[in-house]
Amino acid sequence: MDANPLLDRTDLRLLALLQTQGRASNAELAAQINLSPSACLRRTQRLEAAGVISGYGARLEARALGLGLQAFVRVQLEHHDQPAIDRFAAAVTCWDEVVACHALAGDMDYLLQVLVRDLDHFSRFLLDKLLASSGVADVNSSFVLRTVKDAVGIPLPNH
Repeated sequence: MDANPLLDRTDLRLLALLQTQGRASNAELAAQINLSPSACLRRTQRLEAAGVISGYGARLEARALGLGLQAFVRVQLEHHDQPAIDRFAAAVTCWDEVVACHALAGDMDYLLQVLVRDLDHFSRFLLDKLLASSGVADVNSSFVLRTVKDAVGIPLPNH
């Protein structure tokens, strides 16, 4: 993996800590990477300004919030012109059930990660929203039986 040449070993250690300990105070982070709190804060702010750190947030447990069914839905569009793509993308951004949407290369155009309460909720989402939206030619759904790995962060070069 090629590392960003603007990121040094200390930056990578800081990023690794932030991915797993996002609630740690600046002083705690600084102590773990052997920096002064002011130097650690300057690095964090620089990484934020450079777009390396895109935001902060809590990881929520879907089942605890009543979202017991997760599905991955592959979508093929009828047309691949820019207006059709824009319409689909605009629709997806309005559907709360879709937590991630990726454009794909291959036989299907998009992969949606969908979180819903149960199979009835999924059926309503599929029929009333996804298939009702103009431009969808085909869908293929797979339901998550068990999550084997759900990484907290992205892989970083050796730090």
